[in-house]
Amino acid sequence: MKRRTFLAAASATAALPVLPSMAFADDKTISVVIGADSNILDFWTNIVRPAFEKANPGLKVKVVNAGDASGLQAMAQRSMAALANHGDPKIDMFEAFDPNLPAGGLKAGLWVDMKTAGIAGYDHINPMAFQGDYSLPYRGSQVLLAYDTTKLNAKSAPKTWETLVAWIKANPGQFIYNRPDKGGSGGNFVRRAIHEVNGRDPSKFTVSNYSEAYAEKTLTPAWALLKELAPSLYGKGSYTSGNTQSIQLLAQGVVTMTPVWSDQILTAIKQGVLPDTTGLVQLTDLALCGDFNRMMVLSNAPNKDAAMKLAGFMLTPEMQSAVITEIGGFPGVSWDYVAKDLRDKYADVVPKSIPTFPNGPWNAAVNDGWYRNVAPGLTRG
Repeated sequence: MKRRTFLAAASATAALPVLPSMAFADDKTISVVIGADSNILDFWTNIVRPAFEKANPGLKVKVVNAGDASGLQAMAQRSMAALANHGDPKIDMFEAFDPNLPAGGLKAGLWVDMKTAGIAGYDHINPMAFQGDYSLPYRGSQVLLAYDTTKLNAKSAPKTWETLVAWIKANPGQFIYNRPDKGGSGGNFVRRAIHEVNGRDPSKFTVSNYSEAYAEKTLTPAWALLKELAPSLYGKGSYTSGNTQSIQLLAQGVVTMTPVWSDQILTAIKQGVLPDTTGLVQLTDLALCGDFNRMMVLSNAPNKDAAMKLAGFMLTPEMQSAVITEIGGFPGVSWDYVAKDLRDKYADVVPKSIPTFPNGPWNAAVNDGWYRNVAPGLTRG
């Protein structure tokens, strides 16, 4: 489940409708297409672009706003058509896109094989971040637990599911999570409960193994666990309507702890929305879900060599530190290659694992099951 943007007013603009009119690239300009939130567009425009251009005189970076996933998909399809027709796609790099798209792209050789490309720093990438050879992980995010250290000492913060449940029950009204269909922080808290009752084994859930019978078998025990927790939550079973509202309740001192997205919470602390007394912790028996974002370079990119240089630049210590300090993300490289002061600062949230949970029919099964069994009194919408 993907995170939602922290500032609703900062949502990305609509997908670009008229692709043929876009003059993206020239022989010195790398065109990077982005369909993410505005904070990522700002990061590439105001941090990555000037740093890369300073380090590589004569090369330029053009950031193109695709608007959303559908905009990225349309541009990828156009690039594939250009490949088939030996034309110019006028695009070099895609940010946060799936190399399995468009259908047939991998087989046609649309994307550069990053594993064999000889990119400097490739061996520094976090092994948990890889998802095939045709994309380059460079930033990640994960759901954490944020808490008020003026009410809960850091040494006492729960670090396993068992101690978290015990703390919630011992501190009624001080924990809340959002409805699973309204944001990934609460959605992945629910998924952590599902993992817990299934032997803490995320591999039991894949896109291909979904069936109604299997979902009923694996999800039902989690509903019992979460229903048991409900009376101990804020409002004796209240749930926020999104990631941002959970953070607001923590900022107002209404609750002591809530699940949050790592990038969202770090940004909120940096901007003063939350005080420096906000603590962050990750479960050590099995972490809450998260994922990485990756870059892809077109095999028929007009400036492929320059684009590969940019891809390698994103793995440098300068850019990996900026991922943490500027957008509150996790680095794409292993934390061993992050500056020691940052490593020490975020020691409690450095993930030892980054579980994932499949989308597709599993999403509907999780959301529907939660409403029917955990919060039957709530109306969806």
